Amino acid sequence: MASRINTSFTLIPNQKYRRSNRRSSYFSNTCDSDSQPLSTLGNFKTLPLEIFQIILKYLSAKDISVLSMVSKTVGQRIINYISTSSGSKRLLLQDFHNLELPGRRQDSTILEHYRSLGLLFKRCTLLLPTKERLKYIHKMLAEVSCFKFNGCAAPMQCLGLPCYGMFLQTLTAGWDELECHRVYNFLCELTNLSRKMQTVVCSKPGGARKLELRIRLFCRNVLLDHWTHRSDSAFWLTRILKPWPMVNQARLLYIIFGPISPQDGQVIWQKMIEDPTDDSSLKGLADAIKLLYDTGTKEWTADDVISLVDELSVVPREWLLENNARLLILSGNNICFTFMASKAVNGRAIELARLMVFLALVCEKELYCMDWAVKMMQKVCDVFSTPLERNNFLQSVANAFAWVIMEMMQSIMSGDHDEDDRSFLNLFQLVHAQANFHKEVLYLTMNPLST
Repeated sequence: MASRINTSFTLIPNQKYRRSNRRSSYFSNTCDSDSQPLSTLGNFKTLPLEIFQIILKYLSAKDISVLSMVSKTVGQRIINYISTSSGSKRLLLQDFHNLELPGRRQDSTILEHYRSLGLLFKRCTLLLPTKERLKYIHKMLAEVSCFKFNGCAAPMQCLGLPCYGMFLQTLTAGWDELECHRVYNFLCELTNLSRKMQTVVCSKPGGARKLELRIRLFCRNVLLDHWTHRSDSAFWLTRILKPWPMVNQARLLYIIFGPISPQDGQVIWQKMIEDPTDDSSLKGLADAIKLLYDTGTKEWTADDVISLVDELSVVPREWLLENNARLLILSGNNICFTFMASKAVNGRAIELARLMVFLALVCEKELYCMDWAVKMMQKVCDVFSTPLERNNFLQSVANAFAWVIMEMMQSIMSGDHDEDDRSFLNLFQLVHAQANFHKEVLYLTMNPLST
């Protein structure tokens, strides 16, 4: 019996051959694609560069900064995009002078944009050495004239330097001190800042007004004002001041934080010499002094800060004692006491007694508690080493009240007073200050006896 031949079978060897071919082809393609340098682009590897850059146009600076962390290759493509004329034009906003929006909402908008841009550059340049990062960033930002030291013709109405400062603060946040030293040195070399500072501290006060204004704006807007942590602000202020002798440190401190004209922003050098001033004129200086004293940096001792305050009180010439007293009150209890204790230790009791009078006068004018002044005097008394020195100081305080009142009266009687009778008001307030001061002294001494 002839066997029937099954003609319905399939050619298995051929199927296996074809299946093997497909699998080999699949793995071959996968290995080839993995070996290509753009594999880290992920799904973006299928996009032409032009399409990738078009996508970036629809993303904010903050979103692009997040995308830059996907991989090194993506980050490099984003850097290339920033370097293009369209990318830099879109990201480096330069609308720094359009301040007409209600409530000036544009201020916060453009500052927030440059905060995000600083984060973008921070992430994109993460793998570069500090020196190379700074060179690349400077190359990109050099196109913006308002970021330059003398780049803007109307610096008082410009947001360029504040935006630059916001960018720089975000970029360097978290960097160690050595890297931040390099940043400061790079900026000094870039702007010739040290030479410009030397010019103003060696010139007559007000002799280089425009340069003083530029230094103030650059230091405040770029280096100091955007930090949230006081230790960071103290670090940058220390970089500005420490290279200079104490007398020049005081001049620079006055230029950067002293009172300015509301019209043109220029430093008012005669403010502390001619008339009693108010808190607003001294708050910036007091805050800077507290910053150096309170942050506890190794580069500033208490003696350094007190010496700086002492030197500041004669810039450009000796201040009115009332202004000196107001600065001490605004600087806080610790600085005020340390300053006065230093005078007590150095045998300057008469000078200290006059200062005590003006501390009481400022308390009277500003409605501060007069018992603060009395307790400060009591605390200073403990510094004197002998009862005789202490008693002489207390006698000097009483005499100082009488002498200062007589000086004010003689000035008024000689006709040397202003037309709006501020001299009369000042004398009236001093007499009240004396009465309230001695009232607190009586309370302090008599109350224990009554109990």
